[in-house]
Amino acid sequence: MRTILVANRKGGAGKTLLAITVAAALAARGERVALADADPQKSAFRWLKRRPDDAAPIARLDWTSPKSLGKAPGKKAGWVVVDAPGGLDGDEAQDLVARSHLLLVPLMPSWFDEDATKRFLRDLRSIKRVRKGRLEIHTVANRVRPRARATSELAVFCEEIGQMPLAWITERAAYGDLASLGLSIFDRRQKLYAPMRAQWQPVLDALAD
Repeated sequence: MRTILVANRKGGAGKTLLAITVAAALAARGERVALADADPQKSAFRWLKRRPDDAAPIARLDWTSPKSLGKAPGKKAGWVVVDAPGGLDGDEAQDLVARSHLLLVPLMPSWFDEDATKRFLRDLRSIKRVRKGRLEIHTVANRVRPRARATSELAVFCEEIGQMPLAWITERAAYGDLASLGLSIFDRRQKLYAPMRAQWQPVLDALAD
Protein backbone atom coordinates (compact mmCIF):
# COMPACT_ATOMS: atom_id res chain seq x y z
CA MET A 1 0.00 0.00 0.00
CA ARG A 2 1.32 3.43 -0.98
CA THR A 3 0.34 6.56 0.93
CA ILE A 4 0.19 9.99 -0.73
CA LEU A 5 0.16 12.89 1.72
CA VAL A 6 -1.33 16.20 0.54
CA ALA A 7 -0.29 18.96 2.91
CA ASN A 8 0.53 22.62 3.32
CA ARG A 9 0.38 24.68 6.46
CA LYS A 10 -1.28 27.50 4.52
CA GLY A 11 -5.07 27.26 4.52
CA GLY A 12 -6.88 27.69 1.23
CA ALA A 13 -3.98 26.42 -0.89
CA GLY A 14 -6.13 23.72 -2.50
CA LYS A 15 -5.28 20.63 -0.43
CA THR A 16 -8.70 19.06 -0.71
CA LEU A 17 -8.97 19.69 -4.45
CA LEU A 18 -5.59 18.05 -4.97
CA ALA A 19 -6.45 15.11 -2.70
CA ILE A 20 -9.84 14.34 -4.23
CA THR A 21 -8.55 14.73 -7.80
CA VAL A 22 -5.64 12.35 -7.23
CA ALA A 23 -7.92 9.84 -5.49
CA ALA A 24 -10.47 10.02 -8.31
CA ALA A 25 -7.76 9.68 -10.97
CA LEU A 26 -6.43 6.52 -9.34
CA ALA A 27 -9.93 5.10 -8.89
CA ALA A 28 -10.79 5.86 -12.53
CA ARG A 29 -7.96 3.66 -13.72
CA GLY A 30 -9.18 0.76 -11.60
CA GLU A 31 -6.98 1.13 -8.53
CA ARG A 32 -8.27 0.37 -5.04
CA VAL A 33 -8.14 3.74 -3.32
CA ALA A 34 -8.95 5.08 0.13
CA LEU A 35 -9.26 8.80 0.89
CA ALA A 36 -8.15 9.58 4.43
CA ASP A 37 -9.47 12.87 5.80
CA ALA A 38 -7.20 14.14 8.58
CA ASP A 39 -8.61 17.68 8.49
CA PRO A 40 -11.20 18.50 11.18
CA GLN A 41 -13.19 20.44 8.56
CA LYS A 42 -13.81 17.09 6.81
CA SER A 43 -14.16 18.64 3.35
CA ALA A 44 -12.98 15.41 1.69
CA PHE A 45 -15.58 13.44 3.64
CA ARG A 46 -18.35 15.78 2.52
CA TRP A 47 -17.21 15.30 -1.08
CA LEU A 48 -17.30 11.52 -0.71
CA LYS A 49 -20.83 11.66 0.75
CA ARG A 50 -21.98 13.35 -2.46
CA ARG A 51 -20.21 10.83 -4.68
CA PRO A 52 -22.70 8.87 -6.85
CA ASP A 53 -22.94 5.10 -6.55
CA ASP A 54 -22.02 4.64 -10.20
CA ALA A 55 -18.72 6.55 -9.86
CA ALA A 56 -15.45 4.67 -9.39
CA PRO A 57 -15.41 3.62 -5.71
CA ILE A 58 -13.22 5.38 -3.16
CA ALA A 59 -13.12 4.12 0.43
CA ARG A 60 -13.43 6.55 3.35
CA LEU A 61 -10.99 6.81 6.24
CA ASP A 62 -11.46 9.13 9.21
CA TRP A 63 -8.02 10.24 10.45
CA THR A 64 -9.26 13.36 12.23
CA SER A 65 -8.42 12.18 15.75
CA PRO A 66 -5.06 11.00 17.15
CA LYS A 67 -6.56 7.57 17.92
CA SER A 68 -7.79 7.07 14.33
CA LEU A 69 -4.66 8.43 12.61
CA GLY A 70 -3.17 5.72 10.44
CA LYS A 71 -6.22 3.48 10.57
CA ALA A 72 -6.07 1.06 7.64
CA PRO A 73 -8.99 0.62 5.21
CA GLY A 74 -11.33 -2.28 5.89
CA LYS A 75 -10.68 -3.71 2.43
CA LYS A 76 -7.15 -3.93 1.14
CA ALA A 77 -6.27 -0.75 -0.77
CA GLY A 78 -3.34 -0.17 -3.05
CA TRP A 79 -3.38 3.57 -2.38
CA VAL A 80 -4.27 5.90 0.48
CA VAL A 81 -4.54 9.61 -0.31
CA VAL A 82 -4.41 11.79 2.81
CA ASP A 83 -5.97 15.25 3.03
CA ALA A 84 -3.86 16.70 5.86
CA PRO A 85 -5.13 19.35 8.30
CA GLY A 86 -4.18 22.99 7.95
CA GLY A 87 -1.49 24.12 10.36
CA LEU A 88 0.17 20.70 10.20
CA ASP A 89 2.96 20.65 12.79
CA GLY A 90 4.60 18.77 15.65
CA ASP A 91 3.82 15.14 16.39
CA GLU A 92 0.99 15.05 13.86
CA ALA A 93 3.36 16.08 11.08
CA GLN A 94 5.87 13.48 12.23
CA ASP A 95 3.22 10.74 12.21
CA LEU A 96 1.83 11.59 8.78
CA VAL A 97 5.26 11.96 7.20
CA ALA A 98 6.33 8.62 8.69
CA ARG A 99 3.39 6.89 7.00
CA SER A 100 3.80 8.50 3.58
CA HIS A 101 5.67 7.58 0.42
CA LEU A 102 5.09 10.86 -1.42
CA LEU A 103 4.21 14.40 -0.28
CA LEU A 104 2.32 16.78 -2.57
CA VAL A 105 2.33 20.44 -1.51
CA PRO A 106 -0.25 22.64 -3.27
CA LEU A 107 0.32 26.38 -3.46
CA MET A 108 -1.34 29.27 -5.23
CA PRO A 109 0.29 32.28 -6.90
CA SER A 110 0.36 34.72 -4.00
CA TRP A 111 2.98 36.09 -1.64
CA PHE A 112 1.10 34.60 1.33
CA ASP A 113 1.20 31.10 -0.17
CA GLU A 114 4.83 31.45 -1.15
CA ASP A 115 5.90 32.64 2.29
CA ALA A 116 3.90 29.97 4.13
CA THR A 117 5.10 27.22 1.80
CA LYS A 118 8.73 28.25 2.16
CA ARG A 119 8.45 28.03 5.95
CA PHE A 120 6.53 24.74 5.75
CA LEU A 121 9.19 23.12 3.56
CA ARG A 122 11.93 24.45 5.83
CA ASP A 123 10.26 23.00 8.92
CA LEU A 124 9.75 19.66 7.19
CA ARG A 125 13.51 19.34 6.89
CA SER A 126 13.72 19.04 10.67
CA ILE A 127 11.98 15.65 10.35
CA LYS A 128 14.60 12.92 10.07
CA ARG A 129 12.89 11.04 7.26
CA VAL A 130 12.73 14.18 5.12
CA ARG A 131 16.26 15.26 6.00
CA LYS A 132 17.64 11.90 4.86
CA GLY A 133 15.76 12.10 1.55
CA ARG A 134 13.42 9.20 2.28
CA LEU A 135 10.28 11.13 1.37
CA GLU A 136 9.77 12.46 -2.14
CA ILE A 137 8.32 16.00 -2.04
CA HIS A 138 6.69 17.86 -4.93
CA THR A 139 4.88 21.19 -5.12
CA VAL A 140 1.81 21.58 -7.32
CA ALA A 141 0.85 25.07 -8.52
CA ASN A 142 -2.90 25.47 -8.10
CA ARG A 143 -5.47 27.89 -9.56
CA VAL A 144 -2.94 29.57 -11.83
CA ARG A 145 -3.68 32.01 -14.64
CA PRO A 146 -1.08 31.48 -17.37
CA ARG A 147 -0.59 35.12 -18.35
CA ALA A 148 -0.89 36.64 -14.88
CA ARG A 149 2.11 38.36 -13.32
CA ALA A 150 1.57 36.41 -10.10
CA THR A 151 2.08 33.17 -12.01
CA SER A 152 5.42 34.36 -13.37
CA GLU A 153 6.43 35.45 -9.88
CA LEU A 154 5.48 32.03 -8.54
CA ALA A 155 7.77 30.38 -11.08
CA VAL A 156 10.66 32.60 -9.97
CA PHE A 157 9.96 31.83 -6.31
CA CYS A 158 9.85 28.06 -6.89
CA GLU A 159 13.12 28.19 -8.82
CA GLU A 160 14.75 30.13 -5.99
CA ILE A 161 13.80 27.51 -3.40
CA GLY A 162 14.70 24.63 -5.72
CA GLN A 163 11.17 23.24 -5.76
CA MET A 164 9.67 23.77 -9.21
CA PRO A 165 6.01 22.67 -9.40
CA LEU A 166 5.37 19.18 -10.66
CA ALA A 167 2.26 20.49 -12.42
CA TRP A 168 0.55 23.81 -13.12
CA ILE A 169 -3.21 23.55 -12.63
CA THR A 170 -5.20 26.40 -14.13
CA GLU A 171 -8.21 27.94 -12.42
CA ARG A 172 -11.41 26.48 -13.87
CA ALA A 173 -14.99 26.62 -12.62
CA ALA A 174 -15.45 22.96 -13.59
CA TYR A 175 -13.53 21.81 -10.50
CA GLY A 176 -16.03 23.37 -8.13
CA ASP A 177 -19.03 22.38 -10.24
CA LEU A 178 -18.00 18.73 -10.30
CA ALA A 179 -16.93 18.68 -6.64
CA SER A 180 -20.45 19.72 -5.62
CA LEU A 181 -21.61 16.44 -7.22
CA GLY A 182 -18.93 14.32 -5.55
CA LEU A 183 -17.07 14.05 -8.83
CA SER A 184 -13.81 15.16 -10.45
CA ILE A 185 -12.54 15.76 -13.97
CA PHE A 186 -11.40 12.12 -14.02
CA ASP A 187 -14.99 10.96 -13.62
CA ARG A 188 -15.97 12.70 -16.86
CA ARG A 189 -14.62 11.47 -20.19
CA GLN A 190 -15.93 14.29 -22.40
CA LYS A 191 -13.39 16.08 -24.60
CA LEU A 192 -14.14 19.27 -22.68
CA TYR A 193 -12.16 17.92 -19.72
CA ALA A 194 -9.26 16.39 -21.67
CA PRO A 195 -6.97 19.48 -21.48
CA MET A 196 -7.63 19.70 -17.75
CA ARG A 197 -6.80 16.03 -17.21
CA ALA A 198 -3.60 16.49 -19.20
CA GLN A 199 -2.38 19.09 -16.69
CA TRP A 200 -2.49 16.40 -13.99
CA GLN A 201 -0.43 13.86 -15.94
CA PRO A 202 2.90 14.86 -14.33
CA VAL A 203 1.36 14.15 -10.93
CA LEU A 204 0.13 10.73 -12.05
CA ASP A 205 3.54 10.01 -13.59
CA ALA A 206 5.17 10.78 -10.23
CA LEU A 207 2.84 8.28 -8.55
CA ALA A 208 3.80 5.66 -11.11
CA ASP A 209 7.48 6.22 -10.34
